[in-house]
Amino acid sequence: MVKKFLDEAYHLDNPEDTQALYDDWAASYDAETSENGYATPGRLAEALANHVEDLGAPILDFGCGTGLSGLALKLAGFKTIDGMDPNVEMLAQAKPKGVYRALIEIDIADPTPIAKGSYPTIAAIGVIGTGAAPPETFDLLMNALEPGGIMSFSFNDHAMADAAYTSRLNEWLDCGNARLVFNDYGPHLPKRNVNSTVYIIEKA
Repeated sequence: MVKKFLDEAYHLDNPEDTQALYDDWAASYDAETSENGYATPGRLAEALANHVEDLGAPILDFGCGTGLSGLALKLAGFKTIDGMDPNVEMLAQAKPKGVYRALIEIDIADPTPIAKGSYPTIAAIGVIGTGAAPPETFDLLMNALEPGGIMSFSFNDHAMADAAYTSRLNEWLDCGNARLVFNDYGPHLPKRNVNSTVYIIEKA
């Protein structure tokens, strides 16, 4: 019987535990999320494609994991996709999908793994949230975005329940450093009755 990891993923307390779980989960991640109806990648990619003028321009798929997010972006029309993730086992699953221009392993201990202003568009699909990437990841990605660039990300119900995540977003919006372009609440893992909000914001 294949071990299930989904329930464990929301109860991780530190980056080391997160890395260890995703190491073990990599080979069965696609199957387990698919059987629970993982809907956020398609929802986000479709919405983002409607708000980006040049689908051929480079886009960073941050926290790309096994590449399900990259597949969704490609299906939505994006043509130049770079994937970035701290987990080498997940990246090994992403490579055969053939949707990425480059796959980049990052060090979770590095506070600035992406140069400032590196990308005009960044997607973080199912990445920033409880048991995954911490709230400060939001700042990291906004700093990596070009001025006037577009970032799209999702907060699932678990992240929405933690004020640390929504507060980080509101800090950028309230001070005028970013503008909310789109948000939509809908299915994330419908078989688990978990939803997510998809956001698109424009950097000032």
